[in-house]
Amino acid sequence: MRTGTIGRGLGLATALAALITGFSMAPASAGRAVPDRASPAAVAAPAAFTHPGVLVSRPQLDFVRDKVQAGAQPWKSAYDQMMGSKYASLTRTAKPRAVVECGSYSDPNYGCTDEREDAIAAYTLSLAWYITQDSRYAQKAVEIMDAWSAVIKDHTNSNAPLQTGWAGSSWPRAAEIIKYTYSSWPNAGRFSTMLRDVYLPKVINGSNSNGNWELSMTEAAIGISVFLEDRTSYDKAVSTFRGRVPAYIYLTSDGALPKTAPGSGLDTREKIINYWQGQSTFMDGLSQETCRDLTHTGYGLSAISHIAETSRIQGEDLYPEIADRLRHALGLHAKYQLGEAVPSSLCGGSLKDNLGPVTEVGFNALHNRMGIAMTNTQTLTEQRRPAGTDNLFVAWETLTHADNPG
Repeated sequence: MRTGTIGRGLGLATALAALITGFSMAPASAGRAVPDRASPAAVAAPAAFTHPGVLVSRPQLDFVRDKVQAGAQPWKSAYDQMMGSKYASLTRTAKPRAVVECGSYSDPNYGCTDEREDAIAAYTLSLAWYITQDSRYAQKAVEIMDAWSAVIKDHTNSNAPLQTGWAGSSWPRAAEIIKYTYSSWPNAGRFSTMLRDVYLPKVINGSNSNGNWELSMTEAAIGISVFLEDRTSYDKAVSTFRGRVPAYIYLTSDGALPKTAPGSGLDTREKIINYWQGQSTFMDGLSQETCRDLTHTGYGLSAISHIAETSRIQGEDLYPEIADRLRHALGLHAKYQLGEAVPSSLCGGSLKDNLGPVTEVGFNALHNRMGIAMTNTQTLTEQRRPAGTDNLFVAWETLTHADNPG
């Protein structure tokens, strides 16, 4: 499994200094750093959290159920795809472990795949429950969540933060639907304790690794905070998000070089270009990982969309703040996924891998709700429907978010 790489060209002393002084270091020119005064401001979590409210809301779920029951497309085919997957199986047996150990590229893989896939299964089953109202699906989702909450104590090895972020993004989606739409979950409190004690500490303080790490970790922190109704953690996660998105997606208005995340230690032109995979020509929508590969870029863009979607449900809509960056990023990468020749100025004229099933949430929000023209993203999204799962933390988003006004 490909993952981020920690500590590429980061100066610990500079990072600590930036954290202490409360600003990031944004370069003005080679070898010279100046403070970036636009560091993220403190924010207030909602006075009352909305439930279910992690990635999908009750109005969104009602919309999906109505479309599926009517046999409307693309929702019916997306539903059939989900129900035909291994994640919807009523005979699934959870495989919890006390310690999930994940090294770089998930090697060693002691429970990494099992945990991620059980979390996706719990979410899948919760969606199946809501759409069908067949209690067997809710009971199976509860069984899986209970199995893990009774056993897991820690995540270890180098990929522990990312692994926790991936699984920790899926668990709250499932838990929100079950807790607030199903009548019986006696061990919900134990599941809350698991999220609070095992998952949240691993993700809430962020990461100075590649941006997809911190964005996935922040997505988990946001979702867990909603489920726990933890306003302090929610505030902290939103602040991290506001610092990271401008440092992950470039706009020409940023200047000659990309912005840097608070505490990153990226205080020279050389360090920044190294962090951006050696890319020294910047364009609207370029991501910090574009020249690494499109798969990791897709992880980052997906997490950004998920976080913004949850914030919108919670009444503090972050989409307007990141809309310009996200629309350019989706459009730029969609264009090349659709076959346009890559110029030599972009990653040496070659892009690797594939974005994955990651465009539905952002496209629905920016195009359908906000009215932004997104021709390339629309073409790619519609060509690839129904969007399935990446088996990590993205699942069934044609079903849940295609043309969804909720």
